Amino acid sequence: MNVKVLGSGCANCQRLAANVQLALEHAGMTAEVEKVEDVAAIMGYGVTATPALVVDERVLVSGRVPSPTQIAALLRGV
Repeated sequence: MNVKVLGSGCANCQRLAANVQLALEHAGMTAEVEKVEDVAAIMGYGVTATPALVVDERVLVSGRVPSPTQIAALLRGV
């Protein structure tokens, strides 16, 4: 599983990245987690609001920071 956190590196982007790590730990899952800060790359996903969560090249969340529990549920559904 490939997980990308899209954003400029702002506080919300950092919080989303931390929540992703917590979600993976609590769910007992492993994934390659990548932070994408390049604006052109972010726009390539069609994302207009950051932070955004992309799993296996699908945008699952944009413009908000879901909790670790919500992220774990999203990851299990992929």
